[in-house]
Amino acid sequence: MKPNSGLKPVNKFRVHKRNLPHWESPGNAYFITFSTAANYELTDGDKNITLSAIKYHSDKKYKLYACVVMKTHVHIILQPLEESPGNYFSLSRIMHSIKSYAANRIQRTSKQEGSIWLGENYDRIIRDEDDLSDILDYIIYNPVKAGIVDKPESYKWLYFEGLS
Repeated sequence: MKPNSGLKPVNKFRVHKRNLPHWESPGNAYFITFSTAANYELTDGDKNITLSAIKYHSDKKYKLYACVVMKTHVHIILQPLEESPGNYFSLSRIMHSIKSYAANRIQRTSKQEGSIWLGENYDRIIRDEDDLSDILDYIIYNPVKAGIVDKPESYKWLYFEGLS
């Protein structure tokens, strides 16, 4: 871990709470949702920046299974990687990396002031293969259910393993 990072890696089950409870268990995958701040909708350029921010740390801080960037929210399935033997990157550190980088780039490129993202994320541990399959379907078909595209492959801001 980098000195003075302020956030320690996770090496045992941990629960913490702001408004929502957050459970972290080393080695598990998570379904995470975060939303834009009130009255802010992501432009296509903002979606590009956000998707790039999510993909940037893939295979460095986490294994990325899927994500979709919508106009007002983002869904991700990821699994934190080991930072050092037995210690995993924390969700708070991962989400700070994604949201901070994306917000700063969005603000710079669009001259946007104020918050881009709500402060807290919704996250939950993925329990098993059936749960993972259900969440993958939910993410992959989110733009279709929203009426944006007819088939998932047509949505530019969708990533999942197996999509070329």
